[in-house]
Amino acid sequence: MQFGWLTLSMSPSPDEDGARIDQIIQQVCAAERMGFSDVWLTEHYFTGESVYNDSLMFAAALAMKTERIRIGFAVVQTPFHHPVRLAVQLALLDNLSKGRIDVGIGKGTVYNEYEFVGHGLRSHDSRERMEEAVDILERAWREAPLTYEGKFHKVHIPALRPRPVQQPGPPLWRSVISPGSFAECGRLGVPILTARLPVNRIKERWATYAQGIEAGGHDEKKRALLLAQSALWRNVYVAQSNAQAEDELAALLVETRAHMMHVREAYNPHDFQPDPATLNAWTDPGVSDDQAIPYVLGTGCLYGTPARVRDQVAELRDVGVQHLLCQTGFGAMSHEQNMASLSRFGEQVMPAFM
Repeated sequence: MQFGWLTLSMSPSPDEDGARIDQIIQQVCAAERMGFSDVWLTEHYFTGESVYNDSLMFAAALAMKTERIRIGFAVVQTPFHHPVRLAVQLALLDNLSKGRIDVGIGKGTVYNEYEFVGHGLRSHDSRERMEEAVDILERAWREAPLTYEGKFHKVHIPALRPRPVQQPGPPLWRSVISPGSFAECGRLGVPILTARLPVNRIKERWATYAQGIEAGGHDEKKRALLLAQSALWRNVYVAQSNAQAEDELAALLVETRAHMMHVREAYNPHDFQPDPATLNAWTDPGVSDDQAIPYVLGTGCLYGTPARVRDQVAELRDVGVQHLLCQTGFGAMSHEQNMASLSRFGEQVMPAFM
């Protein structure tokens, strides 16, 4: 199996932001030493989540601090970036990292409308903006000159320099959850990320993706690569006992959820409501913590002693997961607590699967 590491930690106060950023760099370097194959950065603004905020600039720092680990984005919120600027930044990152960049593409948060407002936008046209941005990205990396007349952008580029190391450009990933999205990404030959998918649905979704790959006419080598890359995101917390792990993880999740609900209530515009189809027990403010926390523990977490977590990872492997993304930091978890859990996973769980 292949193991990735994902950061979505929160800084509890502006005074701690600088220290928290330094600690994430230390955590990434530790993950590389332990044998994690990839690190994934998230992108959120204004409230201490994804404390570095600018995942592209932060990735440049990581490219200089690491040698082997791939650096991915889960995901780039494309409406917040001019696509030509984004194409240039990603091409530079690919050069700085010597071809270690993976780019998850998204249309922007479906819950935090205040992030759109903070960038002078609203979310109603976010999918159109994403689709246009992807078109410009892919064409800018392979066409010179490029003239583009779109709904949001009209540009003429003599040539993009530097060109990406990976040709025709860094892989563009998609975050998926519905069966239709799995099938469509398979047909297009796009690598995928997915989160909070129950174990009993994983085999079915992976089969749907494989069927899409076959329908797209991709050869066996491409099929094997896409299935090996397909990444499942899980919260991971490894402690000295099962009870300790559950108690401490549950407390961290309660803290995380309280922050999430508070900032949405405080900062989202009054005329905004998330699409009910996007809500679940974790994201729905009408659901109590008594229901939300067991839901997340059951559908999105691996936790317990190293032995128990090994069994949980084996269960995922047995239903077809070859690439597991591990989020080891939640809420305002301390650096020491994060490193202790990360080290237990890297030293006592991962070796059983590599």
